[in-house]
Amino acid sequence: MAKRLFDGVTSVFQTDRAIVLRDGMVTELRAATAGDRRNDQAVHVAVAAPGMIDMQINGAGDAQFNFDPTPATLARIAAGAREGGTAHILPTFITAEGQSYLQALAAVRQAMDDRMPGIAGIHLEGPFLSPARPGIHDPSSIRPLAEDDVIALEREARDFPGPILLTLAPECQEPAQLNRLAAAGIILFAGHSEARPEHLEQMRGATHLWNAMPGLNSRTPGIVSEVLAGDRLFAGLIADGHHVGPHALRISLRAAADRLCLVTDAMLTLAGASQGFDLHGRHITLSDGRLTGEDGTLAGAHIAMDQSVSNVVAIAGIDPLVALRTATVNPARALGREKSLGRIAPGLPASVSLFDRSLNSVGVAIEGQLYLRD
Repeated sequence: MAKRLFDGVTSVFQTDRAIVLRDGMVTELRAATAGDRRNDQAVHVAVAAPGMIDMQINGAGDAQFNFDPTPATLARIAAGAREGGTAHILPTFITAEGQSYLQALAAVRQAMDDRMPGIAGIHLEGPFLSPARPGIHDPSSIRPLAEDDVIALEREARDFPGPILLTLAPECQEPAQLNRLAAAGIILFAGHSEARPEHLEQMRGATHLWNAMPGLNSRTPGIVSEVLAGDRLFAGLIADGHHVGPHALRISLRAAADRLCLVTDAMLTLAGASQGFDLHGRHITLSDGRLTGEDGTLAGAHIAMDQSVSNVVAIAGIDPLVALRTATVNPARALGREKSLGRIAPGLPASVSLFDRSLNSVGVAIEGQLYLRD
């Protein structure tokens, strides 16, 4: 039972609502009764919302997808993400040598075939990025798409059990190749890129807005201006207070709140004990909530989704309901899964994130399984 419910459909919080789950489905959504309040089997929370979706998470629980792209690693990452209220993740495999991404695709396919809770698809971030904007990615492995890559990705997309999101630099690829990938159903996001508007035709969105791309320019349009001034592109946004400053966060949310998707970009330190790790021969250190290389380059993030939502409210002054939309409804739309995710309604799979009154996660329900925080 929720004191306040955001169902992902209406534009207001509903008060004192009961969500009835059975056999992995939402069977009823109604006003709470006195019997519900006395029922010691019921879970009582301050706020309930559709299960949060993290479209970009590299690791959690001391496990990193690139280090060990296996279903066992995915289980640890999904469990770590649930600690922060995330119901569904796109585990993210970043730039690696050759066609290493095929092993990541195989691991996610196996996890989804086995109905592993929380795995909704995959995000491949690279290796098809711009050498001019590598960020923390391994420059020696960044390269343009080759014909073998397009064929392999088309083949994978034919029967993949969830969305494949691919971050690339479109200006570094052949337009015909992008057309083929989009036609195959692969979701293309521009990232680690210096793309101009003419390069973004086949893009559905942008990865970690403001980061690894040129910022706003009064005369030269680019990815940021196309997201904020346009009405089509979605964009991931890291709200950890380090990747995007307060002013840029406010500008972004006021301009495009209906298309921004909070992402964590979390690494293995999230919900883990590690204080650092090695990546591409560089040591990454966690300090004051920041993950950086020795040269100060940001190396992913150390933040959970519930804290991301809270930061959007506190830093950007955004209404809590709008903040929750950026973690639920918007990513479901970006992934083309708005009929099954991002909503709480009878007849839909049970996917609910549970919060206290300060929007701290207290638990997650996924397909009939309830995970409550200690």
